[in-house]
Amino acid sequence: MVNRKKLDPDSGPAAAYGARLRTLREERGWTQDELAVRTGYSSKHVSAVETGRRSSTLAFSRALDVAFGLADTEQSCESEWQKLRHGVLLEGFPEYVHQERRAAEIRMFEIGIIPGLLQTPEYARVLSDSSVARGTITADQGAERLAFLAERQQMLEQQRPPMLFVVMDESCIRHCVGGREVMAAQLARLVEFAARPYTVIQVAPFALGERRSLNRSVTLTTLPDRSVLAYAESQARGHLERESEAVTATLTLYHQLAAESLSQAATVAMIEEARKGML
Repeated sequence: MVNRKKLDPDSGPAAAYGARLRTLREERGWTQDELAVRTGYSSKHVSAVETGRRSSTLAFSRALDVAFGLADTEQSCESEWQKLRHGVLLEGFPEYVHQERRAAEIRMFEIGIIPGLLQTPEYARVLSDSSVARGTITADQGAERLAFLAERQQMLEQQRPPMLFVVMDESCIRHCVGGREVMAAQLARLVEFAARPYTVIQVAPFALGERRSLNRSVTLTTLPDRSVLAYAESQARGHLERESEAVTATLTLYHQLAAESLSQAATVAMIEEARKGML
């Protein structure tokens, strides 16, 4: 007990998670070594999570729930991990992602950067590292965001993924992120996505000028019951709109934009041209 580190649950989400883990373990009279055996992880890993030196993972949280008998309960470690993970995301975004997982169709318009669902790991990492360098997020938070994005992208690898309609402002493919090699690979990824049966990609060219009907990024999610939700972000938070009139107006603007944008064939040709310019 001499080397026992005092925990401060108020110092951050990871510390709060670790303090609760220690409480659950000690309530059962287990040592870290005993918990390690029960979860299949090392005692060093258990110690690092307890003291907040390492963030927990979904797999570790589920292993803890099995060991503690908390699986599928409101007190589960997985629930606490979800709260911990969502702490690194923009307020309002976790609520949208919950609906995204149920989507039958997703329509999105993006300005400036490739939409997250279509980003390569290298492209996404450059954006994350840039946020870390600016001090917007910590390195650990950046890693959590990347893991969360990778999890979201798995939705598109299902046997029957939702239909994905993407309109990108031309700035998305002209704005070189991460240097020529990273950007060339990202553009090649877009061409690959365009060939999939459940994905439609279009570019809204600069030539649209004032005819571009949307001036901010927006996502419209159609649920299995055919109801539609609209999600948009400000600098401070994300907002999920359910009110039918507002959503209908945004959906109308999206369809007007898609009608004015390049066809998928013309879009792929533009992307290929841009990619060759990166080689």
